[in-house]
Amino acid sequence: MTTALITGASSGLGAEFARQLAAKGADLVLVARDREALEQVAASVRDRFGVDVEVLPADLLDPTDRDRVVARVADAARPVEVLVNNAGFGLPLDFARNDVDDEVRHLGLHVEAPLRLMHAAYGPMLARGHGRIINVASVAGFIPRSTYGACKGWLISFSRWANDRYGAEGVTTTAVCPGFTHTSFHERMGLPPGEEGIPGWMWLDARAVVAEGLRDAARGKAVSVPSLRYRLLVGLAGLLPARITARVGERGR
Repeated sequence: MTTALITGASSGLGAEFARQLAAKGADLVLVARDREALEQVAASVRDRFGVDVEVLPADLLDPTDRDRVVARVADAARPVEVLVNNAGFGLPLDFARNDVDDEVRHLGLHVEAPLRLMHAAYGPMLARGHGRIINVASVAGFIPRSTYGACKGWLISFSRWANDRYGAEGVTTTAVCPGFTHTSFHERMGLPPGEEGIPGWMWLDARAVVAEGLRDAARGKAVSVPSLRYRLLVGLAGLLPARITARVGERGR
């Protein structure tokens, strides 16, 4: 039976990955800071799909907690076949006025934590000759968008390289790059629904984002941009001058 470990699994895209992977028969290891929220997701998934669910509360910015998750990923006796790096948070886009320690934590969660978890995963996956890593990035990784875009750009670039390097050995790596998606992510930043300044047609449904991301990962694609409209926008962004895409990147939070 396949086991999938998902970070940031207590809500939003993480919880949706849990539901859709469980629907495919995968057992789960759910990671997030909030034990109570994790237990709620776990109970719902167990009742609905009948899979085994392990709850692993951890703050990936705490070295001790992070090391426990790394050890679970690396445990060859309890193999993790699918790793979903989803945990994250957002900051205001004004880097110069943000608290630098907040920026360092932001970098740690979006880059260092997935780097460590991927490093732990590749060893046993390559030894078995199969495995799948899904990094939840963003279309922000294709445009200048403060440190959030930079972090997601790193995930995209690394996923492309890793998929090419290790895909032939049976271990694929996919960066899933959604646009604006209806989850609790923006509300946690203090922005109620409707206050993003983003037109309705640009919003995606979390279920569709995860479904397309999982399909692309199963096909071995290095980069998945859910929805035709965002694929077109990403293509257009590659043709425009940086000063224009930077202005576009200032929209929303």
